[in-house]
This record gives sequence, C-alpha cells and structure tokens, in this order.
Amino acid sequence: MSGGTFYNPTAFRVDDPDVLGDCVDALTFATLLSNGPDGPRASHLPMLLDRSGGGTLRGHLARANDHVDVLDGERALVIFQGPAHYVSPSWYPTKAETGRVVPTWNYVVVHARGRVRTRNGRDWLRTLITDLTGRMERGRPAPWAVGDAPADFTETLLGQIVGIEIALSSLTGKFKLGQNRSAADRAGMAAGLAAEQPEVHAALRRLPGTPTDL
Repeated sequence: MSGGTFYNPTAFRVDDPDVLGDCVDALTFATLLSNGPDGPRASHLPMLLDRSGGGTLRGHLARANDHVDVLDGERALVIFQGPAHYVSPSWYPTKAETGRVVPTWNYVVVHARGRVRTRNGRDWLRTLITDLTGRMERGRPAPWAVGDAPADFTETLLGQIVGIEIALSSLTGKFKLGQNRSAADRAGMAAGLAAEQPEVHAALRRLPGTPTDL
C-alpha cells in the first residue's frame, strides 16, 4: 500500500509494507484526523494493525468524544509519530570542511489513510480491548488481562466507548534520518545524537526500518 499527500522525498520514503507494519506495531499510539462540519478534528489513541487483506486499523474512542459523531463513513488520516530530534550542524564533519551546513530536524512518521467505520457491538469491542491489552502487556513479568477486572465493571466501560475500524487505502512512511548526507556526516550525526540524546538514539535504533549506520 502506498500513496498519501505529504512531502516525502525519495531518499526518505518507505513503502515496504512489512517495515511499515512493524513500525506501526512498535509505535502503537496515533493521531486520528478527519474533517467535520466545523473543520478538522483530531483524536489521540492507540491503534492495532491487522495486516490481512489490504490492512485494517482498529482502536476506540470515548463515546463522549464528539469526534465520534462525525467519523462514520468519512475518510481519515492516521499518523504514527516516531522518535524525532534536532540535528546540529556542529555534528557534521562538513562544517569544518566547508561550513555549508544548516540545522535540521530528523524524524520518523507513518501515515495511514482510509475510510472509517464506527463499531458498537459488545463482542467487537471486547475483542479489541482484549487484543490491545495483550499487545501492551506482552513481555511484562505479570501481564494484566481484561479478565482480571470484574465482569460487570468491564461491561459498564464497554458502554462508554465506540470502536474505530479503518480499512486502509494507503500506508506510507517517512524516515528522515540523514540518508541524503555523506557517510561521514551520518556518522557524525549518529555520534552527536548518541552523546546528547541517548534515549532518542536508542529508540531510533530499536525501530524497524531505520538505517543500520544510525
């Protein structure tokens, strides 16, 4: 799946569906954007990607969120924002050689587009929260499960959410990570990032699809 309408030069563009799927799985949290009668609407939520068929995103919003009222049947953009960081020109060897460098900002994003279907069925919602909880609790020493909460409590909460299902028409990534720089400048960028922002550097290195020399 590819497409979308945002500035995405070839050097930074990622279209491999496996890489993008792995990236979405790693990031999970997204911004959901759509148009409403009074202009753009935005909501923030974790979403799961089902890779079967053309791909489907699933999540849920609070029933009290008025974004729900204008979502069903609408086209939407979902943005998964990965690690981002400022790049100082002082990190590049080119600065000492020519001085012809400027600051920039590097980042990872995945854009997903598709048409929204709202879901209210209790079975659908229960499956969603079970899957989402399982995804987020995976690997914990004592993972929490939906069944750990009292059944009547869970049923009450199910009535307070609305499911969101988006059949994808496109999935595109932009990994702006210095691919347009020389090998020496990329090495300098990696070293500068590791020294000044080690947590961001580590997060980028863990993210599927990032350059191996980062």
